Amino acid sequence: MKKNAYNFDVLIIGSGAAGLTLALNIAQQFKVAVLSKGEITEGSTWHAQGGIAAVLDDEDTIDSHVQDTLAAGGGLCHRDTVEFTVRNSKEAIKWLIDIGVDFTKNQDSDDYHLTREGGHSHRRIIHSADATGRAVHSTLVDRARNTDDLSLFEHHVALDLITQPEPNGKRLRCAGAYVFNRARDQVEVFTAKAVVLATGGASKVYLYTSNPDGASGDGIAMAWRAGCRVANMEFNQFHPTCLYHPKAKSFLITEALRGEGAKLRLPNGEAFMHKFHERAELAPRDVVARAIDHEMKRVGSDYVHLDISHKPPEFINDHFPTVKEQCLQYGIDITKEPIPVVPAAHYTCGGVAVNLKGQTDLRNLYAIGEASFTGLHGANRMASNSLLECIVYAKSAADTIKASIDSIAPPTQPPEWDESRVTDSDEDVVISHNWDELRRFMWDYVGIVRTHKRLERATHRIKLLQKEINEYYSNYKVGNDLIELRNLAMVAELIIRSAVARKESRGLHYSLDYPKPANIAQDTVLVPMNHAAQKTIVHSD
Repeated sequence: MKKNAYNFDVLIIGSGAAGLTLALNIAQQFKVAVLSKGEITEGSTWHAQGGIAAVLDDEDTIDSHVQDTLAAGGGLCHRDTVEFTVRNSKEAIKWLIDIGVDFTKNQDSDDYHLTREGGHSHRRIIHSADATGRAVHSTLVDRARNTDDLSLFEHHVALDLITQPEPNGKRLRCAGAYVFNRARDQVEVFTAKAVVLATGGASKVYLYTSNPDGASGDGIAMAWRAGCRVANMEFNQFHPTCLYHPKAKSFLITEALRGEGAKLRLPNGEAFMHKFHERAELAPRDVVARAIDHEMKRVGSDYVHLDISHKPPEFINDHFPTVKEQCLQYGIDITKEPIPVVPAAHYTCGGVAVNLKGQTDLRNLYAIGEASFTGLHGANRMASNSLLECIVYAKSAADTIKASIDSIAPPTQPPEWDESRVTDSDEDVVISHNWDELRRFMWDYVGIVRTHKRLERATHRIKLLQKEINEYYSNYKVGNDLIELRNLAMVAELIIRSAVARKESRGLHYSLDYPKPANIAQDTVLVPMNHAAQKTIVHSD
C-alpha cells in the first residue's frame, strides 16, 4: 500500500443520517470508511427540527401517505418509489427506536406523539421535541464510534471519484475517491469495492439558505463528472420560514409550528395565507414560500411574521424548546411576540439518478439521501419525507451491497494525486469573490420566481465563472473552499440547464413566462457526455 493510501470494502462519503445508517447496517461484515467534511456533527441531519413522516397511527394508512406525497409532488413523483418508501416507513422508525433514538411520547401514555405538517392529511410526524435531527444523528454517531471495522475520517473532503475498467474491460466501475485531508493539507487515495455518495444537497448555491456550510453539492458534482445522470435539479425547495435577524445565520423555524397552529401575518398583523390556499398555513411549502415572497414584494417588507404566541406558554415550552431558546438569544420571546421570518433555500429535490437499491449509472457507485434523485419528492418535497428517505434507501443500498460485494474484484491501486505542476495560491480573494458572485446571481436569477431572461443571464454568468474557476483549479493547490466552489459552480450549471429546459410552472419551479403546468409531467434528466452506462473501454495494442 502506498503512502497516503487506504483500502476498504466500502467507502461512504458523507456522515449524515443516510451515510451512518448504511454504515451501521454493513459494518459488522465489512471494513467500512465514513468520510466527514468537518466535525461529524456539522451536517444537515444534525440541524433537522421537524421529524420523520411514517405510518404509525391506526387511523392513518399507507395509501393516505402515498396519496399525500403524490399530491405534493406536482405529478412528478415516481409511484413505485413513493410506495416503496412509505411501505418501509414503520420498519425504518422501529430500527431507529431499537438503536436508542429518544422520540417524544404523549404526556398521558407511552404512545409516541405524532404531529402534522404541511401537505399531510394525518398526524404522522414522529419527532424528538423540535430537535429530531440532533436526536437521530447523535444516536447514529454514538453507535458508529463504538462499532468495530467502522473507521470515521473527520475533516476529509472528497475531490473526485476514481474510475477503473471492470476486469472484462468493457465498462467502467467506481473504485474509490481522491480525498483532501484538511488537517494535513494533502490529498489521499481511498479505494473500495463499493462507494456510496451520502453528501447531502446543494442549497449553499444560494445566497440565503437554512443549510449548514457543507451543503455544496459535492456528491452530485462528482457523480456528474464521473458520467452519471442527474435529474430534476431545477426543483430547489425554499423553506418558507427562516429566522430573519441580522445576527442569525441559517436558523430554520420548523414547519411544526404551523402544524400546531402558528399563523403567518404581515407586519401589520394581517393574516394572508387563506388567500393563497385552502389549507392556509398547512399548504405545501412551495405555495407558502411563493405566498410569502409575493406579500413581501407587495407591501415592500423584508420579512413577514410567524405567530404562535396565542398558544399557552407551557405548550410552546414542551413542543418547541429549541426554537424558543434560539429566538431568545436574539431578544424574541415566541410566547409573547411573533417571529420575523423569510424564505431561504432549504432542500435539493433533484440529484444523482438512482434505482430502488440506490445504484447509480456507474457500476459499484451508490447515492443515497439528499444527494440522490429517487423520484420520491417529485416537483416538491413533502415535509419530513426526507429523513425517511435517508433511512429507507440506506438500508436498501446496504442490503444490495451485502449481497453483491463478495463477487466484486478488488480495485487496482490508482495513481497518486499529481501536484507537480501546481503552486500555492497567493490570490485566495479570487475564490471568495467568485463564491459571492455565484450565490448572488443564483439567488437573483434562479430563485423562487424565475423568468426566461433571468435564466439567460444566469447561463451567461455561469459559463464565464466556470472558466475562471477551472483555470484557477488547474494552477493552484486545492483547499476546501476551492473544492466547494468548483462543485457549486458545477451544480449551478446543472440547476440552470434544468430550469431552462422546463417550459412550464410546476411545484418548486415557477416561471412568469410559463405560469401554467404542461399537459404532461416529465422529469428533466441531464445526461453527461461521458455517460457511464454508455461508456465502453477500448484497449489499444
